[in-house]
Amino acid sequence: MIKTAYASSIGRIRKSNQDFVRVFQNKSGATMAIVCDGMGGHQGGDVASTMAVSHLGHSFSTTDFTDCESARKWLDVQLNSENETILKTADRFPDLNGMGTTIVLAVVFAEEALIAHLGDSRAYSYTGEKFSQLVEDHSLVNELVKMGQITRQQAKHHPQKNIITQALGVSSTIEPEFKQIELHDNDVILLCTDGLTNSLSDPQIQQILATKELSLKERCRKLINEANRLGGGDNITVCLVVNEGGDKQ
Repeated sequence: MIKTAYASSIGRIRKSNQDFVRVFQNKSGATMAIVCDGMGGHQGGDVASTMAVSHLGHSFSTTDFTDCESARKWLDVQLNSENETILKTADRFPDLNGMGTTIVLAVVFAEEALIAHLGDSRAYSYTGEKFSQLVEDHSLVNELVKMGQITRQQAKHHPQKNIITQALGVSSTIEPEFKQIELHDNDVILLCTDGLTNSLSDPQIQQILATKELSLKERCRKLINEANRLGGGDNITVCLVVNEGGDKQ
């Protein structure tokens, strides 16, 4: 059985929360969890993230596919369609000009999951033994790291850290990345915005995910509370998806 929990916080600095997160099911019982981090002046970021999650979620709820290959074909169409919708909406309303949103999502079946993303919101997997980042940031600093121009440590404090190279609503063309993973009993998928990963290290996140005496919802709250305690410089959103096996989650 797939179980989910999510939570979001405005953080300690921002005046509004432009993150948005929801979980949906399709007609075959597959689960899709989506996390978005909106960008743009006024309420543009709020609008873009809410649009992306709501539109994709509603469309997903009408489908009945049961495998990653079908999900990928569907997502390719839907993400491009949503990108176009956000661009057109921003053009129509001056207050929304320049809005966009990162997106990271997981379509989860009984024994496999498909991850898709644009931007620097992330997906991780935790198997009880291994904690792994499943996606690469679509950001300027990550490109500089890959070219060997800066180190990963330097990237954390780089002045251009917030420059995103891919997102919904930023360009007329997008190239979403997909990753298919196997899902075993009690494996955990974490989706999060950069408000979490800017404050907490991978070992800190892993330690909280490993705390099985906490419920899934409690682990979400603990991740957010720790991120706020150690900085809280941005909105913080987390979503946990577990393929529940014999152990209590």
